[in-house]
Amino acid sequence: MLRALLLILSVVAIAHAELCKPDAQNAFKVRISIKTALGDNAYAWDANEEYLFKAMVAFAMRRYSSKSTTQISNVLLCNVTDRVSFWFVVTDSSKNVTTVPGSEVEAAIRMNRNRINNAFLLSDKTLQFLKITSTLSPPVEPSTPVWLIVFGVVLCLIVAGIVFLIVSGIQKHKKKNKESTERENLEEKVEVTLENGIPCEALDIKAGHINGVFAADDDRFTSL
Repeated sequence: MLRALLLILSVVAIAHAELCKPDAQNAFKVRISIKTALGDNAYAWDANEEYLFKAMVAFAMRRYSSKSTTQISNVLLCNVTDRVSFWFVVTDSSKNVTTVPGSEVEAAIRMNRNRINNAFLLSDKTLQFLKITSTLSPPVEPSTPVWLIVFGVVLCLIVAGIVFLIVSGIQKHKKKNKESTERENLEEKVEVTLENGIPCEALDIKAGHINGVFAADDDRFTSL
């Protein structure tokens, strides 16, 4: 009887070894960085922590499916390293010689990721399921509604356009008045009048005007 029991246990152990190994079907690798996460408060990864991990995976499977009867003994760990990395599989509780499909295990882990992280005081970055994508944090909603932001931008553009038109109009008006004033001054200086049908420049009353003929005569008589 004892020999038969030992034989059964050895067969089960061999079967489990075949089920849980690197890159086996439905197997997942886990990498844990306790020192990075907790620093001086880091705890040692030992058999108790492994038991807790198995319990959390079994909990996740049972919570994911109400029909699941996964026990802690159905979670197998293998290839555990000192740098805290290992592989695990979940065996079928009804047969115990086959593994639960990886898609179901992944869905259960994703559903309960925060609970698992909190159990070990870790996060998605320090408790990594390498074949399972990290859970996404809910999108951060802006404190100001989007429509209000868009309305404010449009309103600012409209105000800027109105200010630009007003400033441009004022500048054009000033430029027009300046050109008009300069044109009037120029016309006053170069005003031409007709005298006996011959155009001549308007006389400057204050400065007077010297007749060129008499000026020549004055010079001739002066020289005598």
